Amino acid sequence: MGKTLLDKIWDKHVVKQIDAVTDVLYIDRHFVHEVTSPQAFSELKEKGLPVFRINNTVATADHNVPTKDQHLPIQEALSRKQVDTLIANCKEFGVELYGLGHPFQGIVHVIGPELGLTLPGITAVCGDSHTSTHGALGAVAFGIGTSQVAQTLAAQCLIMKRPKKMRISVNGSLGKGVTPKDVILYIASQISTSGATDHFIEFAGTTFEAMSIEGRMTVCNMSIELGARGGLVAPDQKTFDYLKGRKFLPKDQDLEQLQAYWKTLYSDNEATFDKEVTFHASDIDPMITYGTNPGLGIKIQDQVPLEAPKKSLEYMAVEAGQSLIGKRIENVFIGSCTNARIEDLRLAASLVKGRTTAPHVNAMVIPGSKQVEKQAIEEGLDKIFEAAGFQFRQPGCSACLGMNEDKVPKGEYCVSTSNRNFEGRQGVGARTMLASPLTAAACAITGTITDVREMMSYEEV
Repeated sequence: MGKTLLDKIWDKHVVKQIDAVTDVLYIDRHFVHEVTSPQAFSELKEKGLPVFRINNTVATADHNVPTKDQHLPIQEALSRKQVDTLIANCKEFGVELYGLGHPFQGIVHVIGPELGLTLPGITAVCGDSHTSTHGALGAVAFGIGTSQVAQTLAAQCLIMKRPKKMRISVNGSLGKGVTPKDVILYIASQISTSGATDHFIEFAGTTFEAMSIEGRMTVCNMSIELGARGGLVAPDQKTFDYLKGRKFLPKDQDLEQLQAYWKTLYSDNEATFDKEVTFHASDIDPMITYGTNPGLGIKIQDQVPLEAPKKSLEYMAVEAGQSLIGKRIENVFIGSCTNARIEDLRLAASLVKGRTTAPHVNAMVIPGSKQVEKQAIEEGLDKIFEAAGFQFRQPGCSACLGMNEDKVPKGEYCVSTSNRNFEGRQGVGARTMLASPLTAAACAITGTITDVREMMSYEEV
């Protein structure tokens, strides 16, 4: 009987089978940040344990960091304490830390792939649900809780129940103005935020095959918003080309030898899944959310559904049956582990070049890492954004969540390229509408919810 991609990677990492559904799973790469690690390090101290495999562990500061004046002390007391605690713990335990000022600092799910720390066929974890992002390279990657962070630090293994397997296939070419973010928002709108609960999703089909690796990262990032444990895409030549020359790509093995193994990482034709769903790319338009979870989204030209949850509509101050086109917004955020990579910035810059943001809109672009920031500056993207009226800031999670200084004011709307639109996610009373970098850029220019296709020339895609 054939194996799925998940089976192939999972089986290779089973240290011990506890029962029919539970395994001791070896973890190849452990990413650490300041939010979920303090209690885990404290547990190690209490038990007198070291970090078992330091070379498999890397830390960065991202959630609590400011995105302005990062050379100065952090102003928010709680944020400062979180980052200072990470620095102290990494120093005490000998863990590599990419803190503020380090050329590799950035959002944990951006730096892993771009530095070559994430590879096909590995298992990777982090105390952050969006660790699923790394699955775009053909890795089994998932978020873990604080107690599991401690377990991984101490043993480099986790006791895990084998997840169910789901395949989501999308076939065909995407239309004008439709991006990977729109694809995953569309899927969420169709199967809901519980449609993949307890499953690990493999994204398959010609649409994902045609996507760039960074586009696949956006999709895998938001697999969590479908209720999944994680998402992954089978590695292919695009994956190999993306990884070539990355900083921490293993030097002791020839790349061709690595690729020989990576090329075995695909679901066999005879493999079976617990659940399968198929969509066609031609059915997907630019998307935007209207409610308070990522599954409450619509095609941008559609009306808010009549059956939309009343509580969500009240919080968002929108009405069932209405179109969102032309609705005034006050904030635009382009960034987060979902959409803060160089391709995202290039896409947004291509639309705003030569245009100006609406006077009432506070628009921010936050690169996902120091590497992305450096490349954006070299390409002159920072100047394009600043000329258009955007703030081009320093790397961090920023306005994705209200854990730093970049909060959305109460009652104001923010068109955001992040992954969650929960009540208060971007600040107390903030109203978040999830969209692609392209749609977000268009809304910043007009100051209202806008169909980006109306601003694009025939040549633009």
